[in-house]
Amino acid sequence: MPKPYAERTDIERLRSSWKKLSGLMKRGEWSGAIIRAATAAEIAANIAVRQELCEQRKLEASFVDHLLKWANGLAGKLDKLLRPLHTTAARKKPFTSLRKRAQKINDQRNLVVHSGHFMNENEAKEIVALAKDLIEELVGAYHAGFKL
Repeated sequence: MPKPYAERTDIERLRSSWKKLSGLMKRGEWSGAIIRAATAAEIAANIAVRQELCEQRKLEASFVDHLLKWANGLAGKLDKLLRPLHTTAARKKPFTSLRKRAQKINDQRNLVVHSGHFMNENEAKEIVALAKDLIEELVGAYHAGFKL
């Protein structure tokens, strides 16, 4: 029997979301796949924030959880939490590309969730590819060699 979701680590949650996304793509559930891709990308942002704040800066997990809820969404976690933590030019640079990909993922997710838009296969493939790149780059910065 699989481990209950609430007991899984962020990495396990990310992997299960990606597995679910793969099933949605195989079944041609394009809109659902886009929502799941956005969810997986947000879990990846959670992983990065927890690494920065809990592991590296030794903040309490309950406080970090509060910040993650406050930041609300992929863009919020990147803009309000991760980017401000990266103060040198070299550490800020990757966020320009990450932010552009995150915005496109979020925009497409919002079309589905807030407007009821139905996505097609090409749109889903594009967003899934963007999410995969974003996730592997973001998580890979903290877990060397991470691949979905």
